[in-house]
Amino acid sequence: MIQSRLKFLFPILCVLLAFSCKTPEKEKQQEIFQLANTDDKSSPPASEEKNLLYGIPVDSFDLITGHIRKNSLLSSILLPHGVSMEEIDFLARNSASVFDIRKMRAGNNYTLFCDRDSDGKARYMIYEHDPVTSYIFSFNDSLNITPLTKSIKSKIKFASGTIETSMWEAMMKDSLHPSVAIALSEIFAWSVDFFGIQKGDRFRVIYEELSVDGKSLGAGRIFGAQFTWAGNVINAIPFIQDGTESFYDENGNSLKKAFLKAPLQFSRISSRFSSSRMHPILRIVRPHYGVDYAAPVGTPVLAIGDGRVTSAGTENGSGRMVRIQHNSVYSTAYLHLSRFAPGIAPGVYVKQGDVIGYVGSSGLSTGPHLDFRFYRNGSPVDPLKVEAPPVEPVHEENMERFEKSKTVVLGLLETF
Repeated sequence: MIQSRLKFLFPILCVLLAFSCKTPEKEKQQEIFQLANTDDKSSPPASEEKNLLYGIPVDSFDLITGHIRKNSLLSSILLPHGVSMEEIDFLARNSASVFDIRKMRAGNNYTLFCDRDSDGKARYMIYEHDPVTSYIFSFNDSLNITPLTKSIKSKIKFASGTIETSMWEAMMKDSLHPSVAIALSEIFAWSVDFFGIQKGDRFRVIYEELSVDGKSLGAGRIFGAQFTWAGNVINAIPFIQDGTESFYDENGNSLKKAFLKAPLQFSRISSRFSSSRMHPILRIVRPHYGVDYAAPVGTPVLAIGDGRVTSAGTENGSGRMVRIQHNSVYSTAYLHLSRFAPGIAPGVYVKQGDVIGYVGSSGLSTGPHLDFRFYRNGSPVDPLKVEAPPVEPVHEENMERFEKSKTVVLGLLETF
C-alpha cells in the first residue's frame, strides 16, 4: 500500500518541483521530469553478453587481476606483461585529456587481458576508477584510453526511525546507507542540535537511492524529510527558487540560518558553557565560556557562518586558534587546533561550512577536542542557546507554487 501511494504521488511532486523553477530554466525542469520517468541516470552499461567483459571477448585472453599498490607506477604492472615503456609513455601522453594516469588510486582494481601465446602480452588493461567509471587501456595497433561509464539506477525510497542511542545507530539498524544520515544532518544542521538528540526523537525521509550493479551508491536527491527533536516537528520541503533548490519549513522559511548549530559533524559534547568550572589542568575554578567537542585529532572544524578571519595563530593556553567576525554583532573562536586549513589567515573571508582548521590538543588541553566560543557584541554567550535568524524565505510571488509542493510533500511524509 505504501509503495503504491508513493508511485502515485511522487510524479506529482516532481512536476511541482519542476514548475517551482522559472520558465527559462529548461534544463533543470527536464532533469526532474526524467527522474520521475526513468531509472537510467547515465550512459548505457557495458555489453552483458555471456562471453564479454567490458565488451572484450573473454575467451580470447588470459585474465590477470590485481590492485593498484601505493606509490606504484603503471610501468610496474605492464612491463612484466610485454608492454614497452615507449608504448606506456605514448598512451599516457596521447590520452592525457581523457584520463591522467597519475590519478590512479591505490587499492583500486585492475584486470589485464593477455595473449594466450608464449608472448603473453597485455592487449588491454581495465582500471576501475570508481563504482561508476572504468577506463580501458588499449595496447593494440591504437594506443589509447577509453572511458566506460556504467548505468546508474535510481529508486525512490522511504525511511523512518526512532532514536534509541544516536541517529547513526538508528540508520544502521535499518541498513540505511550512511549518506542518508549525512544528508539529514546537513539539511537540519541549522535547526537540530545533533549533539543533543535524545531517545524518542524521530525522523522520516523520502529520498533517491542510487545504485550500480545492484550495489548502493547512497542517497541522491532528498524529496522531503521530517525530524522530531525535543518534541518539535521540523519539516524539510524542497523548493527551487531563483534557480537553486533549498529546503524550507511549512511556513516557507528557509531551514538554513545565519549559523550552523555546531562546528563539527558527529562528535560529542565533553564540557559545556559555565561560569565556574574546575580547570582540568590548572585545577582552579574559573569560567569556561565555550563548549568542548571531543573528537579525534584531524577532524575538520567548520566555520559556522560567513565572516572574516580576524586572527589565526597561537594564543597561550588556547593553543592554535582561529577567530571569525561574522557581522557587527556576532563573532566566534575555535581553540586547541592541531593545524589551520590551507589559506586561513587574518583578513581572509570564509563561507559557512568552510574548513578552517583541524581538531587537536594544542595549548592547555588534556586531550583532543575543540573548544568553541560564541560572542555577541564582544561578550561570551552559550553557543547551544543562540537562536540565529533565518535567511531569505520563499518569495511572496512563489508562495502559491510552494503551497502546492508543501501539500504533496507533507502528504507523502504523513502517509508512512
